[in-house]
Amino acid sequence: MGVKRAFIFPGQGSQLTGMGANLYEQEPGIRHLFDQADDILGYSLKQLMFHGEERDLKRTEVTQPAVFVYSYATFLSRESGIPDAVAGHSLGELTALVVSKALDYESGLRLVAARATAMQAACELTSSTMAAILGLDDQVIQQVCNDTPGIVVAANYNCPGQVVISGETAAVEMAMENCKKAGAKRAIQLAVGGAFHSPLMTPARDMFAEAIDRTVFHTPVCPVYQNVDADPSVNPDTIRHKLLHQLTSSVQWTHTIERMKEDGISEYMEFGSKVLGGFVKKIDKDALVTSVE
Repeated sequence: MGVKRAFIFPGQGSQLTGMGANLYEQEPGIRHLFDQADDILGYSLKQLMFHGEERDLKRTEVTQPAVFVYSYATFLSRESGIPDAVAGHSLGELTALVVSKALDYESGLRLVAARATAMQAACELTSSTMAAILGLDDQVIQQVCNDTPGIVVAANYNCPGQVVISGETAAVEMAMENCKKAGAKRAIQLAVGGAFHSPLMTPARDMFAEAIDRTVFHTPVCPVYQNVDADPSVNPDTIRHKLLHQLTSSVQWTHTIERMKEDGISEYMEFGSKVLGGFVKKIDKDALVTSVE
C-alpha cells in the first residue's frame, strides 16, 4: 500500500502584507482567481492583499477572503494531484472543500464572504476576544472555562500544549489568569475581532445558514476531515451541516490529525502558510510535513 497524504489549509491569522503579489506576477495561470475575487466581492481584494497595510488585512471581512484566495491559488500553482484526504483549520475548511471539489471556487468564495460578514456582525454585538493558553492540559483548560463566570470556552485545540479560548472579554481575561494559576506557561490575548468558535457566534451561524442554503454542495473526490468532530465526511448534506455548526463549535485540530494518523495518513502538504505544519509535527512527530507558500 502506498503512502497516504493529506492537503491542509490555514485559517484566519495566517495573513501577511503583500500576500499573493509574487504569485500573481509569476503565475499567469492563476491570475483569474484574484481577478474573479474582485468581481465577486465588489472591491479590489488583490489591492488590499498586495499593497494594503497590516490593519487592512486584519479586518475579518478582508482577512477571510484573502486567506482563502491565497491558499487556493498556492495550491493550484503547485499541485495537481488528488490527495487521500483534506482538512482546513476553521476558515481553511472552506478551502479544503473547494480543493476536494465539494464546492466550486465561486461558491466557496461567496460562502467565505458571507461567513466573514456574518462573523464581523456578531463580533460587534458583544465585547469579546480570544486568548492562547500554552503549556496546560486540555482538560484543565476546559475546567477553568467551566468554572469561570460569563461566557468562555475552549475554541481551538491546535496541538498538545496549545489551546485557544474564546468568549466575553471579561470572562476570557479572568480565565487567562486562572489558567496561569493552574500552571499554564503563558496566556496571550490575541488580536482578533471577537469570540470565534464560541456561543457568541450564534447570530453569525444563523446568518451564514442562509448562504449555505443557497449553495450547491457536491460529493468530494476524497474525504474531508471536518473541524467539529474530526471525522471524515463525504456526504454533501453532512458536510453542509458540519460547516454551519463549525462557527459555534470548537476546532478539533488535534483530534483531526490523530484521526488521520489512525486512518493511515503519514504525509501532509500545507498550502499558504506554515502554521498548521508546526501543529501537525507536535501531534504526530513521525509525519512528513511540507509547507508551500
